[in-house]
Order: sequence, then structure tokens, then C-alpha cells
Amino acid sequence: MINSTLRRRTHLVQSFSVVFLHWFYVFSKKASMASPSGTSSGSSLLQNSASEEDRQAVMDQKRQKRMKSNRESARRSRMRKQKHLNDLAAQICQLRKENSQILTSLSLTTQHFFAVETENSVLRTRMMELSSRLQSLDEILHCLNGSNTISNGLFCDSNQIDNSSITPWNLMYMNQQPIMALANIFQY
Repeated sequence: MINSTLRRRTHLVQSFSVVFLHWFYVFSKKASMASPSGTSSGSSLLQNSASEEDRQAVMDQKRQKRMKSNRESARRSRMRKQKHLNDLAAQICQLRKENSQILTSLSLTTQHFFAVETENSVLRTRMMELSSRLQSLDEILHCLNGSNTISNGLFCDSNQIDNSSITPWNLMYMNQQPIMALANIFQY
């Protein structure tokens, strides 16, 4: 901060020096042209010093005006930066909130997926079990309807099956319990 202030002051001094030398050169040239002898009178020196003070006052006013304008510009720039930082902080909060909601939704969806996958696996197992039962019941019915026929590579002898145990109530009971094959029903 001190270096930048020192640089600005040095730059101002150099600028004023250049302006003053230019002004002095122009003034001395005009003064030498104005007087026929090449020297200026005492009254012109008085006017020059008064005009120099006026010019210095004008330059000071311009410098003050420029400094004021620079301060105002720097204040507006700081305000813009602060507003931008506030906007970014608000955006961070909003994005974190959305991220949290998305993560919660993802977690719920994942839990639902695993629950459905588990249920699907149970249903597949149940379907395979029921298909197996149906196939066994079809084989039993086939053996009961025909005598000494081959069904799926099995030889059935209907004389070995106790027909008294095959009633509609027993068949209904068989659908609810696992099917147990009797050794004397099927012959190989």
C-alpha cells in the first residue's frame, strides 16, 4: 500500500515537472517574442507569477477532482466485488441444499431398488417351486389317467397307487405342501 502511494506521488511529481518545464519553455518563448529587446519587464513577471499561481490552483483543483473520482470508483468497485462474493456464497448454499436433496433421493431410490430386487428374487424362487409342483402334479395325473405309460422317461404302474388317498381334498392339500414323491409311485 505504501509503495503504491509512493509511486503515485512520484508519478505526480514527474508529471508536474514535465508540465512545468513545458509551460516555462512556452512562456519564455512568448516572452522573448513579445519584448523587442528579448527581456521581459517587471510587470510581466508579476503577471506571470499571478498566472502561475492560477494555473497551480487549477491543477490542484483537477488533482483533487481526479482523486475524488478515483476514490468513488474504488468504492464502487469494492461494492461490486462484495456483491459478487455475496451472490457466490448464496449460490454455494443453494447448490449444497440441492446436492443434499439429490443424495437423499438417490439413497431412497437405492433402498427401493434393493427391496424390489429382493422381492423379485423371492418371486422367481417361488415361481420355480410352483412350476416344479405343477410338473409333478401333471406327471401324477398322467399316471393316474393312463396305465403302464411312459411319461418323461418314467414308467407308471397305476396298480401301485392307492386311489383312496387321491381325493379332491387331498389334492388341494398337496398344493399347499411340498410334494413328496413315494418310491412305489414311480418305477424306473
